[in-house]
Amino acid sequence: MFSGIIESTAKVTAIEKEQENVHFTLSCPFVKELKIDQSIAHNGVCLTVVKKTDSTYTVTAMKETLDRSNLGLWIVGTEVNVERSMLMNGRLDGHIVQGHVDQTARCIDVQENGGSWFFAFQYKSSKEMAKRGYITVDKGSVTVNGVSLTVCNPTEDTFQVSIIPYTYEYTNFHSIKIGSIVNIEFDIIGKYVSRIMGK
Repeated sequence: MFSGIIESTAKVTAIEKEQENVHFTLSCPFVKELKIDQSIAHNGVCLTVVKKTDSTYTVTAMKETLDRSNLGLWIVGTEVNVERSMLMNGRLDGHIVQGHVDQTARCIDVQENGGSWFFAFQYKSSKEMAKRGYITVDKGSVTVNGVSLTVCNPTEDTFQVSIIPYTYEYTNFHSIKIGSIVNIEFDIIGKYVSRIMGK
């Protein structure tokens, strides 16, 4: 489980394909603290450390993950938001994030606003998906590339988020442009409520 509060960014240093799996090797400031089998959210996708050196670690993504997320677009040098799993004695500063990305969304607008930024995203939507909780609601929570954010101005298939300077600088939001593909995870509480209401 994660909180959506990004610890750092990591850089992809190597990519190796093995049948339908892809092994990503990354470097980040806390590599020396990592252990094999540890879970880390990468742009919101929970992946397990399978190998590490003093300066890098490797995680593996299977086809389902690659199909549902933006990991298949990564290249060597890609900057990735990373967060280690929550400590049980820590504060939940964001919201409950599972690290199970629901789908991708496309950035459709970026506006600078007095030192902060507004980003708008569009995602695939249908009545069936909405029944399963794949929706955004005003002032609700959404995770974009692993970042816990508050929804503004949602429509049936779009939403907007406001990004403060700190988040813009210390996550990969500074590299998101119109047309960029991001990972989104809808609020787990909303999914449960939608499932109950649909019965």
